[in-house]
Amino acid sequence: MRLLALFILLLSITATARADELRPGYLELTQQSVSAWRMVWKAPIKGGLASNATPSLPKSCAVRLAHRTRANGAIVAAFDVECMGDLAGQRVGLTGLDATFTDALVRIAPLGRPVQAARLTPDAPMAEVALQADRAQVAKTYFKLGIEHILAGFDHLLFVLSLVLLLTGGWQVAKAVTAFTVAHSITLIATSLQILSVPRQPVEICIALSIVFLAVEIVKSQANAPRLSERIPWVIAFAFGLLHGFGFAGALAEIGLPEGEVPVALLTFNLGVEAGQLLIVGAGLILLAMIRHIATARLNQARMAMGYAIGSVSAFWLIERMLA
Repeated sequence: MRLLALFILLLSITATARADELRPGYLELTQQSVSAWRMVWKAPIKGGLASNATPSLPKSCAVRLAHRTRANGAIVAAFDVECMGDLAGQRVGLTGLDATFTDALVRIAPLGRPVQAARLTPDAPMAEVALQADRAQVAKTYFKLGIEHILAGFDHLLFVLSLVLLLTGGWQVAKAVTAFTVAHSITLIATSLQILSVPRQPVEICIALSIVFLAVEIVKSQANAPRLSERIPWVIAFAFGLLHGFGFAGALAEIGLPEGEVPVALLTFNLGVEAGQLLIVGAGLILLAMIRHIATARLNQARMAMGYAIGSVSAFWLIERMLA
């Protein structure tokens, strides 16, 4: 019961957080000739990145602002860069990153060499341009982003956890999670490749509503009268998974996909999401097993309490997003 109380407290704290928080900056350097580079810096306004952090290049590089725009809550600036000599072995990154609340991705595309990608953090704000880049860098970076997105994107996390709480038996959970995975993969890929386009606010409202729906199903669940989501869980998971895929795509659009590596970035981001999803399922099953072992008679009460907690948080998000 103490673990349950801690769970409810944590949910209450996250209620004030943005549920789909994934807003790192994106710095891209593309070599156009021996000495000419094109630099694009995309900095979300929220988190202080746009106001505090600025690109940092070697002293041998001269930078000239080409144009600056504002779109989707971020400042996007393009620069013409002239560098004397090769950048291999030198460091590029951001100054002022330690004064922000987020990270940044850097992508470096030199002529005739593999594209490099790295993650910049307040503890490591600079990255060295390698002479021989590791081709797996882009995959590794976006895989980590996928994991972090579902673990820090509380709405997706609560939806998956709700499925675990609602369903009994590993096979039911496996079918529902698989349907959710297939569905959000479809809309994630279609939206990222600009095949589909849906306004973000209605999607976020519907995502919050999907969690409210599952929370109600948990609370009203009865052994002798299965709810709709218990009778056809994979259909419900698939339908709502399509919505959550739009949410994943919206978060990914905020940081951008690296030109030339879109398939790799999409695939590894999605694999990262699935890895994070498996962690959530595993943690949920372990929590229920612990409660069952310690106090079997209170397992249903624990499910009810968690259902109410999840429903309260998701209802808060629903109202907040409708008023935004």
